[in-house]
Amino acid sequence: MSSVLDRRPAPPTTGPRPAPPKRRTRVLALPEARWALAALVLFLIALPLDLAGAPAWAWGPLYALAYATGGWEPGWAGLQALKEKTLDVDLLMIVAALGAAAVGQVLDGALLIVIFATSGALEAIATARTADSVRGLLDLAPATATRLTADGEQSIPVEELAVGDTVLVRPGERIGADGRVLDGASDVDQATITGEPLPVAKHRGDEVFAGTLNGTGALRVRVERDAADTVIARIVAMVEEASETKAPTQLFIEKVEQRYSLGMVAATLAVFAVPLALGTAFTDSLLRAMTFMIVASPCAVVLATMPPLLSAIANSGRHGVLVKSAVVMERLGQIDTVALDKTGTLTEGAPHVTDIRPLPDSGLTEHQLLALAAAAEHPSEHPLARAVVDAARDRRLPLATATGFTSTPGVGVTATVDGRTVTVHAPDRDCPATTDPVSALEDAERTAVVVATDGTPVGVLGLADRLRPDAAATVRALTALTGAAPVLLTGDNPRAARRLAEDTGIGEVRAALLPQDKAAAVKEWERAGRKVLVVGDGVNDAPALAAAHTGIAMGRAGSDLALETADAVIVRDELATVPAVVALSRRARSLVVQNLVIASVFITVLVVWDLVATLPLPLGVLGHEGSTVIVGLNGLRLLRDSAWRRARAESRR
Repeated sequence: MSSVLDRRPAPPTTGPRPAPPKRRTRVLALPEARWALAALVLFLIALPLDLAGAPAWAWGPLYALAYATGGWEPGWAGLQALKEKTLDVDLLMIVAALGAAAVGQVLDGALLIVIFATSGALEAIATARTADSVRGLLDLAPATATRLTADGEQSIPVEELAVGDTVLVRPGERIGADGRVLDGASDVDQATITGEPLPVAKHRGDEVFAGTLNGTGALRVRVERDAADTVIARIVAMVEEASETKAPTQLFIEKVEQRYSLGMVAATLAVFAVPLALGTAFTDSLLRAMTFMIVASPCAVVLATMPPLLSAIANSGRHGVLVKSAVVMERLGQIDTVALDKTGTLTEGAPHVTDIRPLPDSGLTEHQLLALAAAAEHPSEHPLARAVVDAARDRRLPLATATGFTSTPGVGVTATVDGRTVTVHAPDRDCPATTDPVSALEDAERTAVVVATDGTPVGVLGLADRLRPDAAATVRALTALTGAAPVLLTGDNPRAARRLAEDTGIGEVRAALLPQDKAAAVKEWERAGRKVLVVGDGVNDAPALAAAHTGIAMGRAGSDLALETADAVIVRDELATVPAVVALSRRARSLVVQNLVIASVFITVLVVWDLVATLPLPLGVLGHEGSTVIVGLNGLRLLRDSAWRRARAESRR
């Protein structure tokens, strides 16, 4: 249990330290983004001129520039792939676009170019932002540490610390190395590592981690791990490894990319060469081949896949869920196992006053006891102190002015309120007056603090992290969607984890886990063939989010690394949107299948017509464009609010 300690960080002796700058790649610093933006702008300028019947010289050069700016990178990549004796769908799209332009369908080709350029830019942005966050995580650890030697203090880079060195950690500083406390007492905020919602009291013999934030006490720490082996360094390594080794899941149509690409190229050449060899005029053979390329090109197939997924992404975004790509939206519908973090995910991640218990002989009411404690705690900035003050404010209790405020790390705070000395402190195990209420609160997984006036206990307050109102309903919905109850993965203590699992209906509990333990559990399930969805919010969840089939981060209080590593972000912290977006993803996948059937039927009919008879080019274009419009409109159905409402209803069944 965390105790109430002094909570206001002492000012650093060298003046305020600025927050480390965020290393964030600008979107337009990426060449893929610049080329895609240029192609999109040119296309949007040319499109209304084309549709309005303007002369070709007005819109033709703009389309040509859109082809060049958006198509040269995937075209070059496709040519590089040809050197490796592979044919990818990017090159096929460029060929199809050029073929469309060759027979006068310039608009079709430009649309294909813009779609593929934009997709490549989004992938590049996501990759860059993840790399930014991994690098930014290193800023959690300080650059220097104060090493204690026989000659006094020495400030050195943390990389030069060796196992066995002793370092001094002053109030308000970040700890520079993993180690063990030799002397001193303080509260340490280690949520970045363990996910615990409250600062943890540290005394002689306790373990501390690099990158965690010291409270108001000074600590002498013996270094037990090299800088490259600290927990924070291992988190960085695990996220980088997962990002590099986890092969990106391809969209359905991309899984048959090679066969389709080779088949279409071979068929187009055959449609041109065979009639030509049999005496057909060159122009007629070329026109038939170009018609074949148009009707067989995967425009409708591409649109069959993208509009349902992109519409689902847009709808989710309106309802507070940021899904980062179409691939992610597809993956969400595949999950069969859910792993949930505790603090900040199922709970709100901040302490709240849950119990106010005046002692029988105190003569105080609950409101009087809370007002007295809040007045004494008001000068403090500790999370528990803020919770007490917020509870008093919620009840609109007037707070007296406190004077003579003092704090003692590991003990508590003292102040003079209305002429009485008020102390708010950790429980004293030798005080019989508070034994029963303290024990009852601790049995209920509450953090107990004792309020005393002039040295006499007058009451006990209970504080705890509060369960989100929709946590239990979310667990039930995820259980219904996947057929199995979610698993709880938490760095918190097993007792608190089991109680939360009982309250929410979670079956399996894995508690007291470090970040690498969470990632190992996810990898274990993935090796067993399960598709795991991880929902978390902290730095300590990032390796598991990266290792999972799909990761979702809670956005309001989520760490930068968790937000960038995750595949989707719950912007408004509404936990109930998790099963809703999974249900919407499954609906989008069903529409993708519908669209693929429609597109395949159109392509098959038009291709057969072109091969066994003479398909007029205008009719071929009409059929091709008609199939594209039909599948596009079918996919756009998921833009409606009713689609989200239906997904939420399905997730509650």
